[in-house]
Amino acid sequence: MTSDIAPPVTSSRWRNWGGNQESHATDVLTPGTVDEVSSLVKNAAATGRRIKAVGSGHSFTAIAVADDQRMLLHRLNGLISVDGNLVTVQAGMPLHRLNHLLAEHGLAMPNLGDIDQQTVAGAISTGTHGAGDSHSTLASCVAAVTLVTGAGTALHVDEASPLFPAARLGIGALGILVEVTLRCVPAFILLADERPMALKEILALLDEGIATNDHLEFYWYPYTDRAQLKRNNRVDESHAPLSAFRGWLDEEFLSNTVFQGACNLGRRIPALVPTISAVAARALTARTYTERSDKVFCTARRVRFVEMEYEIPREHLPEALAALPTIIDKLPFKVQFPVEVRFTGPDDVWLSHGYGRDSAYIAVHQFSGAEYEPYFRAFEAVCEPLGGRPHWGKLHYRDAESLRRAYPKFDDFLAVRDQLDPDRVFTNPYLQQVLGS
Repeated sequence: MTSDIAPPVTSSRWRNWGGNQESHATDVLTPGTVDEVSSLVKNAAATGRRIKAVGSGHSFTAIAVADDQRMLLHRLNGLISVDGNLVTVQAGMPLHRLNHLLAEHGLAMPNLGDIDQQTVAGAISTGTHGAGDSHSTLASCVAAVTLVTGAGTALHVDEASPLFPAARLGIGALGILVEVTLRCVPAFILLADERPMALKEILALLDEGIATNDHLEFYWYPYTDRAQLKRNNRVDESHAPLSAFRGWLDEEFLSNTVFQGACNLGRRIPALVPTISAVAARALTARTYTERSDKVFCTARRVRFVEMEYEIPREHLPEALAALPTIIDKLPFKVQFPVEVRFTGPDDVWLSHGYGRDSAYIAVHQFSGAEYEPYFRAFEAVCEPLGGRPHWGKLHYRDAESLRRAYPKFDDFLAVRDQLDPDRVFTNPYLQQVLGS
């Protein structure tokens, strides 16, 4: 298992959060201004070098692997402006800092994923999403971006630009994001309702539940028929916050400390994993509380893992879920993590997983350092024929030819790439795999 200690920022060695991607850059670039970013890109273009911008390392794919120059944007992390509900920040700002700043201005992101450690640039560029029928990826909240193109030019792209549907979610292929304008909403409180249920009961209520709840998701525990249903809905005021002790017990002790111990035990004695999963599923208790939206959406994740997540058309969810128990039972190893299922609505972002359709997202995980490839490949083989689209930041094995079939605007995106980075200053092996040369 990999160490939890990350290399220093300026080290040539880099490793992602999940511990499954590592690279050694020739140079590490740490610009503090947009002009410095532009100058470094111009120099790379003139000398035939390549630059890969890197966020917080929360992608499991090789999307942030730099085989030449690595650029870190942690110094570009400031607030630029607040204009009504439009908030412009530097792209290296982490989401947890963004959430804090928005709250100070009486604002919030309309939706978030379940962690807040990514940078703004990384979150929108990979298709980070939450749950909710009236929401899609975080990229759908973007009103404008400023990016540095392959020529080293700072280019502002807003809703009036024909480049906008591509630039909001560019998987690092179009340029280096330096500023992002987000369309935010007034701060709001969520009522969180979380309860264990039989999986078949959750599936029976899904259509109504998705339609009548602001945000709905569930976790299925492998080797069992049990799941945890999570529903978050807006309320006018906070009247029942989670006690400090219950918050510590659930989020720190059970979800991290105890779960880490259970995963370590399961690694040592794999035969115990089904029993551990059954005990964990039965030990779940219902809880209901209210809290500021971002504190409900985002939770601490300190047990390291690797992940594959597939978006599929929502009508195919039963078929994909039904395949999972058979896949898991046939594996030569045990699966130690629950399967996460979320739902979003359509958007018009060209490389968004949810482009043009109602989506179901299914995420499969495995403990960091444990075997996973047969599990993930088998699940991908189920999802791809259903029209599935892999999350750009989660492990998958697709190439440009297969992804072109999944994305109606794939070739339009490639045309924008040719326009903004014709010399491929920003490419790396992952982009060559998913977009071609």
